[in-house]
Amino acid sequence: MIRHAGLCVLRGAACLLAALVASVAAPVAARAAEPPVVAAASDLQFALEEIAQAFAAATGERVRLVFGSSGNFARQIRQGAPFEVFFSADEQYVEDLAREGRTRDAGVLYGIGRLALVVPRGGPLAADASLADLRAALGDGRLRKFAIANPEHAPYGRRAEEALRRAGLWTDIKPRLVLGENVSQAAQFALSGAAQGGIVAYSLALSPRIGDRAAYALLPESWHGPLRQRAVLLKGATPAAERFFAYVQAPPARAVLRRYGFAVPGETG
Repeated sequence: MIRHAGLCVLRGAACLLAALVASVAAPVAARAAEPPVVAAASDLQFALEEIAQAFAAATGERVRLVFGSSGNFARQIRQGAPFEVFFSADEQYVEDLAREGRTRDAGVLYGIGRLALVVPRGGPLAADASLADLRAALGDGRLRKFAIANPEHAPYGRRAEEALRRAGLWTDIKPRLVLGENVSQAAQFALSGAAQGGIVAYSLALSPRIGDRAAYALLPESWHGPLRQRAVLLKGATPAAERFFAYVQAPPARAVLRRYGFAVPGETG
């Protein structure tokens, strides 16, 4: 009787272990069946959508793209957000996450971005790379509001602040700023009537959906720190995420990035 009871205990332990293994394996299998979630800086909105479509056409696999500010994504990753790939507009966020052991490795530099002044077509401001007309508009009343991304967590916002300081306009324009949660929202503000213009990502200014509505001027890159953009696979990334990550580094995807104004490491033209 004691032997039978011991066998029951052993069987019970085995059943419990099997249940625990199944409970762990089920979410992993379910996750592998879902498209990987890719967190991407919003300056990539149009370029990465195009790349993801080409990836799906070439492989039959899809990814789920989520766009926002790099700083907010880094915070969400630390809080356990289920992202598998992170495309940051500032490589520092990736480097910090790598040091914390939250990524596979240090990632790859996928592009270097630029800033552009965008103004609505027919609006009161000129698309002037020297920002001389912006300075004049501050004095003559044409400029009421001006849009940039929030410098606290958006790399393009920080670089926009640097450019405005370099032009000697920061103190005067700061009370008139409308801050986007990310650079894509700043572009929306700049063109929707909420502001008379803004400084946003060059990649957004080049997109048809924005370029058809706006004039733009590429700002001198010497006016701000470099926008070195880095991507990385996060811990727990699935094979599908790995394949997309590799695809973005392949020539067809790199050509798309170049077309949207990014300087792409290892390529010219």
